[in-house]
Amino acid sequence: MSPLDISLADLIARLDEELPGASELARISEARLRAQTLSDLGDQLIDHYVSKAKQTGASWTEIGDAIGVSKQAAQQRHAPGPFEGYTHLNRHSIVLAQEAARTHKHDFIGTEHLLLGLLGEPRGLAYEVLMAKTASEQRIRDAIEEALPPAGEKALRGHIAFRPESKEAIEQARRAAADLGHDWVGTEHTLLGLIRAEESPAAQILRNLGFTSDELRETVKTEITKRSAPRDKQ
Repeated sequence: MSPLDISLADLIARLDEELPGASELARISEARLRAQTLSDLGDQLIDHYVSKAKQTGASWTEIGDAIGVSKQAAQQRHAPGPFEGYTHLNRHSIVLAQEAARTHKHDFIGTEHLLLGLLGEPRGLAYEVLMAKTASEQRIRDAIEEALPPAGEKALRGHIAFRPESKEAIEQARRAAADLGHDWVGTEHTLLGLIRAEESPAAQILRNLGFTSDELRETVKTEITKRSAPRDKQ
């Protein structure tokens, strides 16, 4: 029995339903993009439980045995990375950013893709803040699409690197969380990180939409205060 409530037949049916007029070659390309996204999610699932195991005192040898690899391989692949402490919704937004880069056939993950990732996670506080200000997801998407570079010739396979401004935004997200006294990094902090990376395309998009760094910070602070229970962290 599969441990997931989804089967290969479900994945095929969904792809066929969403691309009814596509050729088989186009479906192959889309299937590869979705397979990579599933792989990214799988890695993050393992990372989550590796982190939990380390907190309980498990050694890298024990973790490697549980995964079925050597101690060295487990440590290299699952040691704490730049997204340690991210909420599950924020991790998902990063996966969606990677998917957006592949969909646009870009060989980089820019701040524009990170912003698209936040839009793709409507359960996150960042999405709520964006909608409260603009009242239009399509308006934001149009602004992002206008700012994105032209699509490449083909989607990149495997790892896609973050641009320097994206790395800066990720670091700024951590600082925003620390400044607010939060012990997690949620979608709201990524949104703050994007506008704090002042020279980035995403920061320019947000400013054009009427956002300011100070206003965003106060809005996030207010909303988090309303959501005092840990289960409400987004």
